[in-house]
Amino acid sequence: MPRDGARIGRIGRYPVRWHIVLLTLWTAGWFVVAERHAAVSWHYLRTGEQLLFNQVPGGGLALYANHPELQIGPVSFLVAGLFAPFPADVGEKLADAFMSGLGLYMLVLVGRAAADHYRGSGLNHQRLQQRVLIAGAAFIPMWVEVSVRFAHLDDVLALFFTTLAVRALVRGNATAVGVFLALAVDSKPWAVGFLPLLLALPRPARLRSTAWALGLVAAAWLPFYLSHLETFAAARFTIPNQPASSLHWFGVNDPATPWWDRPAQMALGLGLGALAVRRNRWPAVVLLAADARIVLDPSVYTYYNASVLLGTLIWDSIGRRHLVPWVSWIALISLYGSALLIPSASVQGFIRLAFAVGSAAYVLWSPQRTPRGQLT
Repeated sequence: MPRDGARIGRIGRYPVRWHIVLLTLWTAGWFVVAERHAAVSWHYLRTGEQLLFNQVPGGGLALYANHPELQIGPVSFLVAGLFAPFPADVGEKLADAFMSGLGLYMLVLVGRAAADHYRGSGLNHQRLQQRVLIAGAAFIPMWVEVSVRFAHLDDVLALFFTTLAVRALVRGNATAVGVFLALAVDSKPWAVGFLPLLLALPRPARLRSTAWALGLVAAAWLPFYLSHLETFAAARFTIPNQPASSLHWFGVNDPATPWWDRPAQMALGLGLGALAVRRNRWPAVVLLAADARIVLDPSVYTYYNASVLLGTLIWDSIGRRHLVPWVSWIALISLYGSALLIPSASVQGFIRLAFAVGSAAYVLWSPQRTPRGQLT
Protein backbone atom coordinates (compact mmCIF):
# COMPACT_ATOMS: atom_id res chain seq x y z
CA MET A 1 0.00 0.00 0.00
CA PRO A 2 1.54 3.35 -1.00
CA ARG A 3 1.69 5.99 1.68
CA ASP A 4 -0.98 8.16 0.07
CA GLY A 5 -3.45 5.29 0.49
CA ALA A 6 -3.95 4.63 -3.23
CA ARG A 7 -4.10 0.92 -3.91
CA ILE A 8 -1.60 -0.76 -6.17
CA GLY A 9 -2.65 -0.77 -9.81
CA ARG A 10 -5.43 1.81 -9.59
CA ILE A 11 -5.81 4.56 -12.19
CA GLY A 12 -5.27 7.77 -10.25
CA ARG A 13 -7.98 8.15 -7.65
CA TYR A 14 -10.49 6.03 -9.55
CA PRO A 15 -11.45 2.59 -8.11
CA VAL A 16 -10.45 0.94 -11.38
CA ARG A 17 -7.26 -1.02 -12.02
CA TRP A 18 -5.26 -0.96 -15.22
CA HIS A 19 -5.42 -4.71 -15.80
CA ILE A 20 -9.23 -4.66 -15.59
CA VAL A 21 -9.40 -1.79 -18.10
CA LEU A 22 -7.19 -3.71 -20.51
CA LEU A 23 -9.24 -6.88 -20.07
CA THR A 24 -12.44 -4.91 -20.64
CA LEU A 25 -11.09 -3.58 -23.94
CA TRP A 26 -9.95 -7.10 -24.87
CA THR A 27 -13.44 -8.42 -24.10
CA ALA A 28 -15.09 -5.68 -26.15
CA GLY A 29 -12.96 -6.56 -29.16
CA TRP A 30 -13.85 -10.25 -28.98
CA PHE A 31 -17.49 -9.34 -28.35
CA VAL A 32 -17.64 -7.35 -31.59
CA VAL A 33 -16.10 -10.24 -33.52
CA ALA A 34 -18.43 -12.88 -32.03
CA GLU A 35 -21.60 -10.78 -32.16
CA ARG A 36 -21.77 -11.07 -35.95
CA HIS A 37 -22.61 -14.77 -35.60
CA ALA A 38 -23.97 -14.78 -32.08
CA ALA A 39 -26.52 -16.60 -29.94
CA VAL A 40 -26.40 -19.91 -31.79
CA SER A 41 -28.19 -21.72 -28.94
CA TRP A 42 -30.21 -18.96 -27.30
CA HIS A 43 -33.45 -20.43 -28.68
CA TYR A 44 -33.05 -23.37 -26.29
CA LEU A 45 -33.12 -20.97 -23.34
CA ARG A 46 -36.15 -19.12 -24.71
CA THR A 47 -38.01 -22.37 -25.34
CA GLY A 48 -37.15 -23.78 -21.91
CA GLU A 49 -38.19 -20.57 -20.15
CA GLN A 50 -41.56 -20.63 -21.93
CA LEU A 51 -42.04 -24.30 -21.08
CA LEU A 52 -41.09 -23.84 -17.44
CA PHE A 53 -43.73 -21.15 -16.97
CA ASN A 54 -46.35 -23.08 -19.00
CA GLN A 55 -46.49 -20.45 -21.72
CA VAL A 56 -46.52 -23.28 -24.26
CA PRO A 57 -48.03 -26.80 -23.89
CA GLY A 58 -45.99 -29.66 -22.44
CA GLY A 59 -44.08 -27.63 -19.90
CA GLY A 60 -44.22 -27.00 -16.18
CA LEU A 61 -42.96 -29.95 -14.16
CA ALA A 62 -43.23 -32.11 -17.29
CA LEU A 63 -40.56 -30.01 -19.00
CA TYR A 64 -37.72 -32.55 -18.93
CA ALA A 65 -39.98 -35.55 -19.44
CA ASN A 66 -41.30 -34.08 -22.70
CA HIS A 67 -38.10 -32.34 -23.80
CA PRO A 68 -35.06 -34.43 -22.81
CA GLU A 69 -32.99 -32.47 -25.33
CA LEU A 70 -33.07 -29.51 -22.93
CA GLN A 71 -30.06 -30.54 -20.84
CA ILE A 72 -30.29 -27.25 -18.95
CA GLY A 73 -31.00 -26.62 -15.28
CA PRO A 74 -34.12 -24.79 -14.03
CA VAL A 75 -32.08 -21.91 -12.60
CA SER A 76 -30.86 -21.10 -16.11
CA PHE A 77 -34.44 -20.92 -17.36
CA LEU A 78 -35.35 -18.63 -14.47
CA VAL A 79 -32.51 -16.25 -15.33
CA ALA A 80 -33.39 -16.42 -19.03
CA GLY A 81 -36.84 -15.19 -18.03
CA LEU A 82 -35.29 -11.84 -17.08
CA PHE A 83 -34.80 -11.13 -20.79
CA ALA A 84 -38.22 -12.40 -21.91
CA PRO A 85 -40.07 -9.04 -21.57
CA PHE A 86 -37.87 -7.48 -24.25
CA PRO A 87 -38.29 -7.95 -28.01
CA ALA A 88 -36.49 -11.12 -29.07
CA ASP A 89 -33.53 -9.39 -30.74
CA VAL A 90 -33.11 -6.88 -27.91
CA GLY A 91 -33.35 -9.56 -25.23
CA GLU A 92 -30.74 -11.63 -27.04
CA LYS A 93 -28.28 -8.73 -27.22
CA LEU A 94 -28.85 -7.84 -23.58
CA ALA A 95 -28.24 -11.46 -22.59
CA ASP A 96 -24.99 -11.50 -24.58
CA ALA A 97 -23.81 -8.32 -22.87
CA PHE A 98 -24.87 -9.62 -19.44
CA MET A 99 -22.98 -12.88 -19.88
CA SER A 100 -19.87 -11.09 -21.17
CA GLY A 101 -19.94 -8.85 -18.11
CA LEU A 102 -20.09 -11.86 -15.83
CA GLY A 103 -16.82 -13.05 -17.35
CA LEU A 104 -15.07 -9.81 -16.44
CA TYR A 105 -16.50 -9.95 -12.93
CA MET A 106 -15.21 -13.52 -12.59
CA LEU A 107 -11.70 -12.27 -13.34
CA VAL A 108 -12.06 -9.78 -10.51
CA LEU A 109 -13.34 -12.51 -8.19
CA VAL A 110 -10.45 -14.84 -9.00
CA GLY A 111 -7.93 -12.04 -8.46
CA ARG A 112 -9.44 -11.19 -5.07
CA ALA A 113 -9.58 -14.85 -4.11
CA ALA A 114 -5.88 -15.22 -4.96
CA ALA A 115 -5.01 -12.14 -2.90
CA ASP A 116 -6.95 -13.50 0.09
CA HIS A 117 -5.52 -16.99 -0.35
CA TYR A 118 -1.95 -15.70 -0.13
CA ARG A 119 -2.57 -13.06 2.53
CA GLY A 120 0.39 -12.91 4.88
CA SER A 121 2.66 -14.84 2.51
CA GLY A 122 4.55 -11.87 1.10
CA LEU A 123 2.56 -11.89 -2.15
CA ASN A 124 3.51 -9.19 -4.65
CA HIS A 125 0.10 -7.77 -5.60
CA GLN A 126 1.41 -6.07 -8.71
CA ARG A 127 2.71 -9.40 -10.00
CA LEU A 128 -0.65 -10.98 -9.16
CA GLN A 129 -2.45 -8.36 -11.23
CA GLN A 130 -0.08 -9.04 -14.11
CA ARG A 131 -0.71 -12.77 -13.76
CA VAL A 132 -4.49 -12.26 -13.83
CA LEU A 133 -4.08 -9.98 -16.86
CA ILE A 134 -2.09 -12.56 -18.83
CA ALA A 135 -4.27 -15.51 -17.82
CA GLY A 136 -7.41 -13.44 -18.35
CA ALA A 137 -6.29 -12.61 -21.88
CA ALA A 138 -6.39 -16.36 -22.60
CA PHE A 139 -9.68 -16.84 -20.74
CA ILE A 140 -11.67 -14.11 -22.50
CA PRO A 141 -11.75 -15.58 -26.06
CA MET A 142 -13.24 -18.81 -24.72
CA TRP A 143 -15.60 -16.92 -22.44
CA VAL A 144 -16.92 -14.91 -25.39
CA GLU A 145 -17.30 -18.20 -27.27
CA VAL A 146 -19.65 -19.64 -24.63
CA SER A 147 -21.41 -16.40 -23.67
CA VAL A 148 -21.82 -14.59 -26.99
CA ARG A 149 -21.29 -16.89 -29.93
CA PHE A 150 -23.22 -19.83 -28.45
CA ALA A 151 -25.10 -17.90 -25.72
CA HIS A 152 -25.06 -20.91 -23.40
CA LEU A 153 -26.47 -19.19 -20.34
CA ASP A 154 -26.53 -22.53 -18.51
CA ASP A 155 -22.78 -23.08 -18.88
CA VAL A 156 -22.14 -19.42 -18.09
CA LEU A 157 -24.11 -19.58 -14.83
CA ALA A 158 -22.56 -22.90 -13.81
CA LEU A 159 -19.08 -21.42 -14.15
CA PHE A 160 -20.07 -18.10 -12.57
CA PHE A 161 -21.57 -19.73 -9.48
CA THR A 162 -18.53 -21.99 -9.21
CA THR A 163 -16.28 -18.93 -9.23
CA LEU A 164 -18.38 -17.45 -6.43
CA ALA A 165 -17.95 -20.74 -4.56
CA VAL A 166 -14.16 -20.50 -4.93
CA ARG A 167 -14.22 -16.96 -3.57
CA ALA A 168 -16.41 -18.08 -0.64
CA LEU A 169 -14.09 -21.04 0.03
CA VAL A 170 -11.07 -18.80 0.33
CA ARG A 171 -12.97 -16.51 2.70
CA GLY A 172 -14.09 -19.46 4.84
CA ASN A 173 -17.83 -18.97 4.22
CA ALA A 174 -18.95 -22.61 4.24
CA THR A 175 -22.66 -21.92 3.78
CA ALA A 176 -22.02 -19.79 0.71
CA VAL A 177 -19.80 -22.50 -0.79
CA GLY A 178 -22.64 -25.01 -0.57
CA VAL A 179 -25.25 -22.58 -1.88
CA PHE A 180 -23.17 -21.48 -4.87
CA LEU A 181 -22.17 -25.02 -5.85
CA ALA A 182 -25.83 -26.04 -5.67
CA LEU A 183 -26.78 -23.15 -7.94
CA ALA A 184 -24.07 -24.26 -10.36
CA VAL A 185 -25.54 -27.78 -10.53
CA ASP A 186 -29.06 -26.34 -10.76
CA SER A 187 -27.88 -24.32 -13.76
CA LYS A 188 -26.11 -27.17 -15.58
CA PRO A 189 -25.92 -30.79 -14.34
CA TRP A 190 -22.29 -31.39 -15.37
CA ALA A 191 -21.26 -28.91 -12.63
CA VAL A 192 -21.50 -31.91 -10.28
CA GLY A 193 -17.81 -32.34 -11.05
CA PHE A 194 -17.03 -29.20 -9.02
CA LEU A 195 -18.51 -30.57 -5.78
CA PRO A 196 -15.13 -31.80 -4.43
CA LEU A 197 -14.54 -28.15 -3.51
CA LEU A 198 -16.69 -29.00 -0.48
CA LEU A 199 -13.96 -31.34 0.73
CA ALA A 200 -11.54 -28.41 1.05
CA LEU A 201 -13.57 -27.07 3.98
CA PRO A 202 -12.84 -28.07 7.62
CA ARG A 203 -14.92 -31.08 8.69
CA PRO A 204 -17.68 -29.37 10.76
CA ALA A 205 -18.13 -26.64 8.15
CA ARG A 206 -17.97 -29.23 5.37
CA LEU A 207 -21.01 -31.07 6.73
CA ARG A 208 -23.04 -27.87 6.89
CA SER A 209 -21.97 -26.81 3.42
CA THR A 210 -22.74 -30.24 1.97
CA ALA A 211 -26.20 -30.19 3.55
CA TRP A 212 -26.93 -26.85 1.90
CA ALA A 213 -25.65 -28.10 -1.45
CA LEU A 214 -27.63 -31.35 -1.43
CA GLY A 215 -30.76 -29.64 -0.12
CA LEU A 216 -30.83 -26.97 -2.80
CA VAL A 217 -30.04 -29.45 -5.58
CA ALA A 218 -32.90 -31.65 -4.38
CA ALA A 219 -35.25 -28.68 -4.14
CA ALA A 220 -34.54 -27.70 -7.73
CA TRP A 221 -34.64 -31.12 -9.40
CA LEU A 222 -36.83 -33.49 -7.35
CA PRO A 223 -40.17 -31.84 -8.23
CA PHE A 224 -39.56 -32.71 -11.89
CA TYR A 225 -38.57 -36.31 -11.14
CA LEU A 226 -41.23 -37.07 -8.54
CA SER A 227 -44.11 -35.61 -10.53
CA HIS A 228 -43.09 -37.21 -13.86
CA LEU A 229 -41.03 -40.37 -13.69
CA GLU A 230 -40.36 -40.07 -17.41
CA THR A 231 -37.90 -37.34 -16.47
CA PHE A 232 -35.36 -40.08 -15.71
CA ALA A 233 -35.19 -40.71 -19.44
CA ALA A 234 -33.61 -37.27 -19.90
CA ALA A 235 -30.42 -38.62 -18.31
CA ARG A 236 -30.14 -41.09 -21.20
CA PHE A 237 -30.36 -38.42 -23.91
CA THR A 238 -27.62 -39.01 -26.51
CA ILE A 239 -25.69 -36.84 -28.94
CA PRO A 240 -23.54 -37.87 -31.94
CA ASN A 241 -20.05 -39.18 -31.26
CA GLN A 242 -18.10 -36.71 -33.39
CA PRO A 243 -14.92 -37.74 -35.24
CA ALA A 244 -12.76 -35.27 -33.27
CA SER A 245 -13.86 -36.68 -29.91
CA SER A 246 -11.13 -38.20 -27.77
CA LEU A 247 -13.42 -41.20 -27.22
CA HIS A 248 -12.20 -42.63 -30.53
CA TRP A 249 -8.69 -42.89 -29.07
CA PHE A 250 -10.15 -45.24 -26.45
CA GLY A 251 -11.62 -47.39 -29.20
CA VAL A 252 -15.15 -46.05 -28.62
CA ASN A 253 -16.63 -45.72 -32.11
CA ASP A 254 -20.32 -45.82 -31.18
CA PRO A 255 -22.35 -43.45 -33.37
CA ALA A 256 -23.86 -41.77 -30.29
CA THR A 257 -23.18 -41.33 -26.57
CA PRO A 258 -22.39 -44.73 -24.97
CA TRP A 259 -24.64 -45.63 -22.02
CA TRP A 260 -21.71 -45.47 -19.58
CA ASP A 261 -20.23 -42.19 -20.78
CA ARG A 262 -22.06 -39.59 -18.64
CA PRO A 263 -21.64 -41.55 -15.37
CA ALA A 264 -17.96 -42.04 -16.22
CA GLN A 265 -17.49 -38.32 -16.82
CA MET A 266 -18.98 -37.46 -13.45
CA ALA A 267 -17.13 -40.23 -11.61
CA LEU A 268 -13.79 -39.26 -13.16
CA GLY A 269 -14.27 -35.57 -12.38
CA LEU A 270 -15.32 -36.27 -8.80
CA GLY A 271 -12.48 -38.73 -8.25
CA LEU A 272 -9.80 -36.42 -9.63
CA GLY A 273 -11.19 -33.49 -7.66
CA ALA A 274 -11.18 -35.49 -4.42
CA LEU A 275 -7.59 -36.56 -5.11
CA ALA A 276 -6.60 -32.92 -5.67
CA VAL A 277 -8.07 -31.89 -2.32
CA ARG A 278 -6.37 -34.82 -0.62
CA ARG A 279 -3.06 -33.64 -2.08
CA ASN A 280 -3.76 -30.10 -0.81
CA ARG A 281 -4.31 -28.80 -4.36
CA TRP A 282 -7.95 -27.77 -4.27
CA PRO A 283 -7.42 -24.92 -6.82
CA ALA A 284 -7.06 -27.73 -9.41
CA VAL A 285 -10.62 -29.05 -8.87
CA VAL A 286 -12.29 -26.97 -11.60
CA LEU A 287 -9.61 -27.79 -14.18
CA LEU A 288 -9.73 -31.51 -13.39
CA ALA A 289 -13.52 -31.63 -13.74
CA ALA A 290 -13.24 -29.80 -17.05
CA ASP A 291 -10.54 -32.23 -18.21
CA ALA A 292 -12.82 -35.16 -17.40
CA ARG A 293 -15.58 -33.53 -19.40
CA ILE A 294 -13.64 -32.81 -22.59
CA VAL A 295 -11.75 -36.11 -22.67
CA LEU A 296 -14.88 -38.28 -22.37
CA ASP A 297 -17.49 -36.17 -24.14
CA PRO A 298 -18.68 -37.38 -27.55
CA SER A 299 -19.01 -33.77 -28.72
CA VAL A 300 -16.26 -31.21 -29.28
CA TYR A 301 -18.00 -27.84 -29.27
CA THR A 302 -15.50 -25.04 -28.70
CA TYR A 303 -17.59 -23.54 -25.90
CA TYR A 304 -16.66 -26.57 -23.77
CA ASN A 305 -13.21 -25.00 -23.51
CA ALA A 306 -14.55 -22.15 -21.35
CA SER A 307 -14.67 -24.50 -18.35
CA VAL A 308 -11.08 -25.56 -19.03
CA LEU A 309 -9.90 -21.94 -19.25
CA LEU A 310 -11.68 -21.07 -16.00
CA GLY A 311 -9.89 -24.04 -14.42
CA THR A 312 -6.50 -22.90 -15.71
CA LEU A 313 -7.24 -19.31 -14.61
CA ILE A 314 -7.95 -20.47 -11.05
CA TRP A 315 -4.90 -22.73 -11.04
CA ASP A 316 -2.56 -20.10 -12.51
CA SER A 317 -3.84 -17.43 -10.10
CA ILE A 318 -4.29 -19.42 -6.87
CA GLY A 319 -2.62 -22.79 -7.33
CA ARG A 320 0.79 -21.46 -8.39
CA ARG A 321 2.76 -18.23 -8.09
CA HIS A 322 4.81 -17.97 -11.29
CA LEU A 323 4.39 -14.71 -13.19
CA VAL A 324 3.63 -16.27 -16.57
CA PRO A 325 0.41 -18.34 -16.47
CA TRP A 326 1.55 -20.69 -19.20
CA VAL A 327 -1.04 -23.38 -18.38
CA SER A 328 -3.82 -21.02 -19.51
CA TRP A 329 -2.09 -20.23 -22.78
CA ILE A 330 -1.24 -23.85 -23.50
CA ALA A 331 -4.94 -24.64 -23.00
CA LEU A 332 -6.05 -21.89 -25.38
CA ILE A 333 -3.53 -22.75 -28.09
CA SER A 334 -3.93 -26.52 -27.92
CA LEU A 335 -7.73 -26.68 -27.63
CA TYR A 336 -8.94 -23.63 -29.55
CA GLY A 337 -5.98 -23.35 -31.88
CA SER A 338 -6.20 -26.99 -32.92
CA ALA A 339 -9.92 -26.65 -33.68
CA LEU A 340 -9.21 -23.68 -35.97
CA LEU A 341 -5.97 -24.72 -37.63
CA ILE A 342 -5.76 -28.52 -37.74
CA PRO A 343 -8.04 -30.17 -40.32
CA SER A 344 -7.60 -33.75 -39.08
CA ALA A 345 -10.36 -34.71 -36.65
CA SER A 346 -8.27 -37.57 -35.31
CA VAL A 347 -5.34 -35.26 -34.51
CA GLN A 348 -7.70 -32.82 -32.80
CA GLY A 349 -8.96 -35.64 -30.61
CA PHE A 350 -5.43 -36.68 -29.73
CA ILE A 351 -4.47 -33.10 -28.78
CA ARG A 352 -7.56 -32.87 -26.56
CA LEU A 353 -6.63 -36.16 -24.89
CA ALA A 354 -2.97 -35.15 -24.48
CA PHE A 355 -3.88 -31.83 -22.92
CA ALA A 356 -6.36 -33.39 -20.48
CA VAL A 357 -3.94 -36.09 -19.35
CA GLY A 358 -0.94 -33.78 -19.25
CA SER A 359 -2.64 -30.94 -17.38
CA ALA A 360 -4.20 -33.34 -14.87
CA ALA A 361 -0.83 -34.96 -14.18
CA TYR A 362 0.82 -31.55 -13.84
CA VAL A 363 -1.62 -30.04 -11.34
CA LEU A 364 -1.75 -33.21 -9.28
CA TRP A 365 1.93 -34.16 -9.09
CA SER A 366 4.15 -31.23 -10.05
CA PRO A 367 6.43 -29.96 -7.23
CA GLN A 368 5.07 -26.95 -5.36
CA ARG A 369 6.63 -24.37 -3.12
CA THR A 370 4.81 -23.67 0.12
CA PRO A 371 4.50 -19.90 0.60
CA ARG A 372 5.12 -18.22 3.91
CA GLY A 373 2.21 -17.58 6.22
CA GLN A 374 -1.35 -18.79 6.33
CA LEU A 375 -2.81 -19.74 2.95
CA THR A 376 -6.50 -20.12 3.62
